[in-house]
Amino acid sequence: MYDFDEVIERRGTGSMKYDGGHIFHKPDGLMPLWVADMDFSVPDPVKEALSARVEHGIFGYSFPPDSYYEAVTGWFSDNFDFKPQRRWIVQTPGVVCALSVAVRSLTEPDDAIIINRPVYYPFSNVIEQNGRRLVNSPLVLDENGHYAIDFDDFEKKIVENNVKMYILCSPHNPVGRVWTEEELRRAGDICLKHGVIVVSDEIHCDFIWTERKHRVFASLSDEFAQNCVVCTAPSKTFNLAGLQASNIFIPNDSLRRRFKAELTALSIGSLNTFGMIACEAAYLGGSEWLYELRSYLRGNIDFVREYINNEIKGIKLVEPEGLYLLWLDMRELALTEDEIEQFVTDAGLWLDGGTMFGPEGLGFQRINAACPRAILREALERLGAAVAGRLL
Repeated sequence: MYDFDEVIERRGTGSMKYDGGHIFHKPDGLMPLWVADMDFSVPDPVKEALSARVEHGIFGYSFPPDSYYEAVTGWFSDNFDFKPQRRWIVQTPGVVCALSVAVRSLTEPDDAIIINRPVYYPFSNVIEQNGRRLVNSPLVLDENGHYAIDFDDFEKKIVENNVKMYILCSPHNPVGRVWTEEELRRAGDICLKHGVIVVSDEIHCDFIWTERKHRVFASLSDEFAQNCVVCTAPSKTFNLAGLQASNIFIPNDSLRRRFKAELTALSIGSLNTFGMIACEAAYLGGSEWLYELRSYLRGNIDFVREYINNEIKGIKLVEPEGLYLLWLDMRELALTEDEIEQFVTDAGLWLDGGTMFGPEGLGFQRINAACPRAILREALERLGAAVAGRLL
């Protein structure tokens, strides 16, 4: 049994989450529930594998052994009914790196790339910072707090802007949607029809809270597989973000050659030795830890829902279908972008502001629920007190 209630001190470890406030001009003393890493110790098999490698004492150049590929392909075959071939796998030091490489290698300068805001903010960065045109087909939020893709708008903007690439967030960060097979197929068919390459960020695929399973985009059809790049990593699943190991599935030989050529041109070589070791150990031996973690995170999400419903007026939880990152609807407080950021700071919290994910995020905040429940309770108490003070 793993103890996810244990509070582990992370300050003074170079943690971006806990020690990086000065970088973002944040005052001291805030509770950080922003960036997407967890406050939990990793699975024992991962620690044991890393310790054994440290004990060996030599850290020369490395490459992924056969057992690494078997661990990666086995995980996706066993858990997602997706059977990737070894040759499809390209390693990168992170999914955001892979997104940038895909943009640079599979599109041309000034090409249009479409996304669905509000969405993980690096999507916008890798498009604009690489000299491509960002096209937004915003998600539609209904009166029940459910987000959906407006497929008419999506296809219209693809045609009008001669879009060349679609960066899909699946499951969707930050709104927590787990796309249905029907939704994925409709998006995929539109992209095939208009010659749009799909780059699917599936890094949160192991955290699904509905009975509906995550579907890997490339598993839906051979045609989709030949028109996509699927980005995965063990970092969110097993709390390994600092080890920077990602596995990118590219079934199409031509797309894969172009992607790898750009990696070479940028002098991005093999993975960090410890990232490879941790990835393999996690996929081979981390299932029990993950099973227990999911149960704990479900409890955290239930706690947040019940606390907000019972104790905090003016804030609603957008019901998550996936992710341990929760999207809080604070629009009833009627605050501007600057006001809501100051309000959260005055509450003693550091969350991710909704407009980071696009202007459609105005009035929302993203909170990371992957922490011991005592921390989550204190954060919600601070938030509730701030709201109560405002409503007096």
